[in-house]
Amino acid sequence: MLTKGANESESRIISDHFNYLKQLTENGVVILAGRTQTTDYSSFGIVLLKAETIEAARQIMLNDPAVKNSVFRAELYPYKTSLFNPDNAK
Repeated sequence: MLTKGANESESRIISDHFNYLKQLTENGVVILAGRTQTTDYSSFGIVLLKAETIEAARQIMLNDPAVKNSVFRAELYPYKTSLFNPDNAK
């Protein structure tokens, strides 16, 4: 995650990253995506996505333009929801 302002190239890649996640959201793959509001080294983003296998999820992650171009780093963690109330997300 960038902690200082992006340069021109990074800004383009971040825009591509947003559009990539937006398309995956529209396709029903991304459940939730966002980032912390901090701008120091502790800043990070989270993407929850649906995938048939861990390898399919890894490919989605590695195909993200910001990951492919080393603007953001990414780690993959299998996740299972225990509690969710969609009314709380409004």
